[in-house]
Amino acid sequence: MPKKHDLRLTPEGRIAAKVETKLAEPVKRRTFLKVLAGAVGATTVAATSGSCDLDSYFQKHYQELTPKDKEKVFARLAERAKEDYGREVKIGDPPPIEGVSFAFAISLSKCNGNRKCVEACVAENNQGRDPAMQYIKVLELDAGSFDLEKGNMYYEGEVPKKNKVYLPVQCNQCENPPCVKACPTKATWKEKDGIVVIDYDWCIGCRYCMAACPYEARRFNYSKPQVPTTAMNPNQGYLSNRPRPKGVVEKCHFCLHRTRLGNFPACHEACPTGARKFGDLNDPNSEVSAVLREKRVFVLKEELNTVPRVFYYFG
Repeated sequence: MPKKHDLRLTPEGRIAAKVETKLAEPVKRRTFLKVLAGAVGATTVAATSGSCDLDSYFQKHYQELTPKDKEKVFARLAERAKEDYGREVKIGDPPPIEGVSFAFAISLSKCNGNRKCVEACVAENNQGRDPAMQYIKVLELDAGSFDLEKGNMYYEGEVPKKNKVYLPVQCNQCENPPCVKACPTKATWKEKDGIVVIDYDWCIGCRYCMAACPYEARRFNYSKPQVPTTAMNPNQGYLSNRPRPKGVVEKCHFCLHRTRLGNFPACHEACPTGARKFGDLNDPNSEVSAVLREKRVFVLKEELNTVPRVFYYFG
């Protein structure tokens, strides 16, 4: 029976040993890919990556990209979007607004479960239609009960139903986000305006962030998102609604490609009952600040100390 170290004598064993040795050090996605490419050759990496090219594989982390790097990356992504979806798109990168802290406040007295927010979010953010990808889930709960585990997100028929309350749940953009701590490649982080973002090109699909999120707000792409050409939103942000590849995690980002330019999120604009309030917590004149001042608000799973930026209230 061969000894364990004898496996290194085979080509497969040498590759595994080289990768294993390198992974004993702190893991970085770029380092891992370089090791893998060096072990099996660039041709193999390109072959196993499907439509991805080496430029995308060895792309720097978003936070390391220079303005010139971004120009090249955005141009490549726009070209890929045209190839995949047959639509001319423009990819921007609006930075966080200095001194701003975005938040939502949602009135459970006004939300009637119509799901217009869900529909608007899907359309705005180029979420896959088949299989369906939705950042917002609306739970139907018994009035007086807030046991989220018993919430029904598959309710049908006319709304609102008698003795029912409707509670929309999405990424809470936590001040203390557990998903960020769980990510082994630093593909997700919190920006200065409080929005937790994802660099889709650095996500390795391990789904640790999904396991860490107490709000079940993150979604994994098991297949390439299907978005009809006519439905593709061409106004895109690199860290928000650009087309995502198969095998990565995505989530709500407060429509940062809109909100950082002074506009409201799509779900806010689509709400027919005025249940959603959005704004800057640091601005005393914002509608969300007014709600926090005048209403008794609560957050989900407060005991976990994630410090959510989505508040709920009645009234």
